[in-house]
Amino acid sequence: MSKKNKHKKQKKEAAMQKAEPKGMEEQKGKREPLGETEGAPLMQKKVGARLAEDKVFVWDREAAKNIFENDYYGKLKEDRLELALIEAALLLEKNRIELLDDVKNISFIDFYKYCSEIDPRFRERYIVYKDLRERGLPTRTGFKFGCDFRVYNRGVKPLKRGQKQAHEHTKWIVFAVPKKFVFGFQEMSRAVRLAHNIRANMLWAVVDEESKVRYFSVTFFKP
Repeated sequence: MSKKNKHKKQKKEAAMQKAEPKGMEEQKGKREPLGETEGAPLMQKKVGARLAEDKVFVWDREAAKNIFENDYYGKLKEDRLELALIEAALLLEKNRIELLDDVKNISFIDFYKYCSEIDPRFRERYIVYKDLRERGLPTRTGFKFGCDFRVYNRGVKPLKRGQKQAHEHTKWIVFAVPKKFVFGFQEMSRAVRLAHNIRANMLWAVVDEESKVRYFSVTFFKP
C-alpha cells in the first residue's frame, strides 16, 4: 500500500470514530485504581461496614474520615459514614470494606443481587458509576439534584467549602440508562434545564447488553 493511500485510510478511520462529549475525551484511558487518589495510601486494609436497608454505615471514625476525605464517598456524620448502596458496592468489589449484616459477611455477588432488587436500574447505574470512577473522575451521587451522578473534572476536590473557581464546580450531571431506554422530549428537556441551571453539562450514559458505556451530551440552546 502506498503512503498516500495509507494516509487516506487512516483519515477515514479517524473520522468514523465516535467523538465523546467535550471534556470527556481527555479523561479517556486515564484509569485510576480505587484508593490511589492524591493523598491516599496505595495499600489500605478492609474496613468493617454494616448494611441497614438502603444504607451502609462505617462506624470506624478514622477509616470513615479517610474514605470520605480522600476518595469522596458518602456523607460524614459525627459518629459514622453513611454510604449509598452504589458507593458501598464499589468499595466492596474493590475490597475496601467488609460488609456485614446481623448474621454474616455479605459477598459482593449477594450484595449486588440485594441492590438490584431494591433499584431496578442498579445494573446500569453501577456500571456507569464504576466507569466514571475508574477514569479518575471525582463522582458523587446526585439524588438532591434529580440526577444519578454529579461528576467533576479530574483533580478537583468536590468537598471544598467556600468560594470555588469555575472549574471546581460540577462539570457533568449524569443519567444512567439502558440502551433501549425510551423517554419523551419533556423528560429530556427537564434534564437539560437542570444541568443548565447549575452551569453543568448533561450526559446520557447509555449501557448496552455487553455492559459498555457510551456518553451522549445534550445541551441547552437559546436562539
